[in-house]
Amino acid sequence: MIKPQALKIGDTVGVIAPASPATEEKREVAKKALEKLGFQVKMGQSCYSKRGYLAGSDALRAHDVNTMFADPEVKGIFCLRGGYGGGRILDRLDYELIRKNPKVFVGYSDITVIHIALNQKSDLITFHGPMAASNMVGDFDPYSREYLFRAVTFPKPMNTVFNPENEEIKTLVGGKAQGQITGGNLALIVSTLGTSYEIETKGKLLFLEDIDEKPYRVDRMLTQLLLAGKLREAGGFIIGDWQNCEADNPAESLTLQEVFEDILVPLGKPTLYNVKAGHCRPQLTLPLGVEGFIDGDEGKLVIKESATR
Repeated sequence: MIKPQALKIGDTVGVIAPASPATEEKREVAKKALEKLGFQVKMGQSCYSKRGYLAGSDALRAHDVNTMFADPEVKGIFCLRGGYGGGRILDRLDYELIRKNPKVFVGYSDITVIHIALNQKSDLITFHGPMAASNMVGDFDPYSREYLFRAVTFPKPMNTVFNPENEEIKTLVGGKAQGQITGGNLALIVSTLGTSYEIETKGKLLFLEDIDEKPYRVDRMLTQLLLAGKLREAGGFIIGDWQNCEADNPAESLTLQEVFEDILVPLGKPTLYNVKAGHCRPQLTLPLGVEGFIDGDEGKLVIKESATR
């Protein structure tokens, strides 16, 4: 895997909207938030564009991604927000250009499909972490800021990562597993199946998170991954945060944990639960494409190698 250059205070970072648009107010506040973190900011054309639920045309959004990677002044790229639309630009990205110009790339949610594509088509390590208009506006808490900077500005292994105070990482299946970390948003992972961007899980640690999905829908998506062989091939599982994924009528539903116990636990692979990565605040930044280690017996997640150089 190719490691991007670590960011430094004073570097210029690009901001793009490869999926849905943000309001003018959020766009400007997001720019100021990145400047407050110590970066110079270059906003992509997509940040100022809107076409229905998309931040401009597919061609424009893809052009922004390619242009930011090609721009020698830009040292890292932050996504403005998620929403929908990342999958529509995958065939328009220049993966060879991106491979030759590796940079820190940060986002989550709908950005999951772009992470998978960059990890697998460009061999680039990327970062499942905060987005400028979604997380950095308002209270960008110390935990989220610390783990973002540990991931993208220090060319050293993050080593053992911890949840915020009073949030325990739990074990669903004990044992130890080591492998490359992949994954992200469950719905977006499932959307890659049957395409040339289909997620590769063999021997890897599969990270899963989602938002606004009822237990039966999580069950359906996990079952699809199971039937596609993706869960059996994985070396272990990192179960992240699940915002608003409770049943409307609990008496008529399985709990989310019961879904995981039904589908993941029988596979017997080391599995951590309640890792605070996903649609949550505070939010752990998780490098994708690096070697990770699950110690299910101790309830620990270890990032074994540096994500930057």
